[in-house]
Amino acid sequence: MNHQLLAAVFVLFFVPAVYAQQASHAPIEAHGAAADDASTSDPLHQVLVKRGFFENIQNSVQQGATLAHDMVENALDLIGTRYRRGGTSAVTGFDCSGFVRAIYEETTGRLLPHNAAAQARTTEKIDKSQLKPGDLVFFNTLRRAYSHVGIYIGDGKFIHSPRAGQDVRIEELSMSYWAKRFDGARRLTFH
Repeated sequence: MNHQLLAAVFVLFFVPAVYAQQASHAPIEAHGAAADDASTSDPLHQVLVKRGFFENIQNSVQQGATLAHDMVENALDLIGTRYRRGGTSAVTGFDCSGFVRAIYEETTGRLLPHNAAAQARTTEKIDKSQLKPGDLVFFNTLRRAYSHVGIYIGDGKFIHSPRAGQDVRIEELSMSYWAKRFDGARRLTFH
């Protein structure tokens, strides 16, 4: 099957649905709350509304979701790119952390370290149950913590550059090999 077509279908239909579902579980109330809401009479609430605090939070959340979506989309575009130890480009190939670094840089213009353990140290620890598309997933594949990294794309799947002789691909977190070696999840910051 054409990997680019599969990636396009995934991005167009699945990723927006994940964000819509998550947004429906945790709506952000802006200053448009009902008039009988007790918080509208609170002086602190009124000051925060006047200064655009709630709108800024909502904009930050939306921007983070958009960047995470873009990060997943950029990663999916590279399905089939070959593995190369120490690699950091689509032309020559990627290792796992080089892949994550390149995608993050392409999406945000900012750099992450080119080392899975260092990437784990510079990102926010989250529980596996909190995973959202764009989060990083780490594995112990070399008998040491955080020796492999991939990008979570939703629905229990992640994309990564596995090892020599293999290409960037999507795999299930629930696969026995990955489930046994799962080392934690981290969230990137996009500001």
